[in-house]
Amino acid sequence: MYNKIAVIGDKDSVLAFKAVGVEVFDAVNAEQAQNLIKKLSLGDYAVVFVAENLAEQIPEVLSRAKLRTFPAVVPIPTTSATSGFGMQGIKADVEKAIGVDILFNK
Repeated sequence: MYNKIAVIGDKDSVLAFKAVGVEVFDAVNAEQAQNLIKKLSLGDYAVVFVAENLAEQIPEVLSRAKLRTFPAVVPIPTTSATSGFGMQGIKADVEKAIGVDILFNK
């Protein structure tokens, strides 16, 4: 049963998630994030949030994750400046699902 939520990123960016019961995994580079996603994909995780700065470096892993039902792998902004990578992915997924851009109307 898929009932767990995890977040992967640097300690400063993900520590707050621990306070709300999310399992936190520290990763400071793309290789660590990739290995954690593979490991967590074998567990009972419904959602794995990945720090945006790490997610940008592993697009092939994110593409493979989209082919699976669980876990949903979702890039999220971190405490540092955001590049918009996570929002671009969400926008593309919404457009693909419903055929129009309802988020930005562009």
